[in-house]
Amino acid sequence: MLKEFRDFIAKGNVMDLAVGIIIGAAFTAIVSSLVSDLINPIIGLILGGVDFTNMYVVLKGTVPPGVGLQAARDAGAAVFAYGSFITAVINFLIIAFVVFLLAKAVNTMKEKALRKTPPAPTPPPGPTELDVLKEILIAVKK
Repeated sequence: MLKEFRDFIAKGNVMDLAVGIIIGAAFTAIVSSLVSDLINPIIGLILGGVDFTNMYVVLKGTVPPGVGLQAARDAGAAVFAYGSFITAVINFLIIAFVVFLLAKAVNTMKEKALRKTPPAPTPPPGPTELDVLKEILIAVKK
């Protein structure tokens, strides 16, 4: 059984998957930083500093007005945190768009690389089927 497990791990597909997961984790950190450190501040400027994260409705409990979401939760209030959901949806859309742009760029580079590869030379044309038949006819007549 140990040999089977070793053979399974050594297969190319499993190793490719492991490399993909590791690269994906590193890529996630880059994209998350791009969204949180570069794109979200620009969106905040455009929307006039609106922060959806602290938008909520108190379902049960008392919370002083103007208190942030975390403070309301710490106070023991049951809150409907719709702002966090809106933020998560916006972040998802931004991340999905960035991944789309990166995938599109990679595909474009692959297409250019394939176009630069010269086509294989065509072999010189040989005799056609008609030429062969004519030669056979001449040979039969002799």
